[in-house]
Amino acid sequence: MVAVPAGGRRELLGFAAAGLLAYAVDLGLFTWLRGPAGLDPLTAKALSFVAGCSVAYAGNALGTYRHARPRGVRPYAVFFAVNAAGAAVQLLCLAVSHYGLGLTSQRADTVSGAGVGMALGTVLRFWGTRTLVFGAGAGAGAANSAGRRAVGGSGGAARSWNRTSGGRVGSWTG
Repeated sequence: MVAVPAGGRRELLGFAAAGLLAYAVDLGLFTWLRGPAGLDPLTAKALSFVAGCSVAYAGNALGTYRHARPRGVRPYAVFFAVNAAGAAVQLLCLAVSHYGLGLTSQRADTVSGAGVGMALGTVLRFWGTRTLVFGAGAGAGAANSAGRRAVGGSGGAARSWNRTSGGRVGSWTG
C-alpha cells in the first residue's frame, strides 16, 4: 500500500464527494426523465449525463480544485471530454465482457460495466481532471498575464502555483 500525503487524501476525498453528488444527480434525473417525464432512454441518459458532469465540474471547481481558478468555457469542455472518455471506458469494458468474452448474464454485465468499468473510468476521470482540467498549465484563461497561475491574489505578489508547489494539488508550503 502506498502512503498518500494529507493533501492527496483531501484531493481524493473532494474528488469522490463531487463524483458521488454528480452520480446521485445523474441517477435521480435519469430515473425521473425515464419515468414521470416519459423520455426515451438515450435522451434521458444524455440529459442526465450532462447534468451530472455539470454538478461534478462545479463541485471540483468550487471545492477540490478551487485554488486553480479555471476561467472560460475551455476547462468545462475538457472536463466534459474527460468524463465522456470515462463513460466510454465503462462501455468498452461491458462490450468486451458481453460480446467478446460471451459473459452475458446480468451479474456479468454489472461486474464488467458498473464494477471494473467504473473503477477504470474513475481512474481516467481523476487523472484527466487533475492534469488536463485543473492541473498546472491546464486551461487557457486560467493563467495570468505572466503565464502563471496566481495563488491568493489579494494584493500580494503573485506566486506561480505550479512552480511553488511543483504541481502538487493542495501543497501550500512551497
